[in-house]
Amino acid sequence: MRKGSLEYWPHRRAKAQMPRIRTWQEVAEPGFLGFVGFKAGMTHVAMTDDTESPSKGSEVTKPVTILEMPKVYIYGIRSYKKKYEYVEPDAVAYDKELAKKVGIKETKNADIAKMKEQKGIVNVRAMAFIDPADIGIANKRVMRFEMGVGGKDVQEKIAFIEKWMGKELKISDVIGTGEYIDVKAITKGKGWAGVIKRFGVARGYRKATGKIRHLGVLGAWHPAKVLYTVPHSGHMGYNYRLERNKRVLKMGTAKDAASINVSGGFVNYGVVKNDFIMLQGSIPGPSKRLIRIRKAMRNRKPKKEPQISYISIASKQGA
Repeated sequence: MRKGSLEYWPHRRAKAQMPRIRTWQEVAEPGFLGFVGFKAGMTHVAMTDDTESPSKGSEVTKPVTILEMPKVYIYGIRSYKKKYEYVEPDAVAYDKELAKKVGIKETKNADIAKMKEQKGIVNVRAMAFIDPADIGIANKRVMRFEMGVGGKDVQEKIAFIEKWMGKELKISDVIGTGEYIDVKAITKGKGWAGVIKRFGVARGYRKATGKIRHLGVLGAWHPAKVLYTVPHSGHMGYNYRLERNKRVLKMGTAKDAASINVSGGFVNYGVVKNDFIMLQGSIPGPSKRLIRIRKAMRNRKPKKEPQISYISIASKQGA
């Protein structure tokens, strides 16, 4: 009997380290709707349960994930005429140092005033990049991406992004403690896997077929073909996944990093030295995985400041 999910099928290996976010929350107030971070590791906290569960008001223990947040640099505006059809050229804030980092040329520089006059534009997004070297992650190139922006109309969005052109953006400028966010990342890659590990198929009896870790039957006699729902061995993991409504329990700067760094550092990561956020629960991917976040699409709960009484900084080396 198969146990694997067909919710995502076929399982495709991710093509890029930077996941693409196609949909952003519609917000009337001007502001950035997303950010990028790196997964450091997990620990646990003790906090007062402020939900409507039976344990409301009592102290509970929750697993948490720490994300280290690099500085984000805004360098341009991208306009769209349709849902995914963007208009060229992009409006870019040209600066010699910025251009060298991003890899753009002066000839590609576009005037923002011309973008404002263009007709048929239905939406705009901010063009941004991060330098993983800022937080000590070895990467030869900067990583570019787009971010959704809030605003009543296109002109208001363009004016807002224009104010941030060439400037640094921090996570505290985007979200706050107690807020709910959506997380998109690439899951841990596990290489080639058989049907036992990949789909949870039961082990066979050796005396029945002479084999154990294999499929019992490929399907019915008719139709005379192997259906796509039949489990097969193949690539497992390293897929794009989106997890919704992750609560931000704590945020901090480099000065506050000592309060969440575990003894000996996070496994396969080290210590957090920059801005960070603490999310309730787990998220996809191993340590050092690039994580994209956005303001929650489906959760409109009011923002509550969680009351955390204890953060475990015990070593995870033997875990």
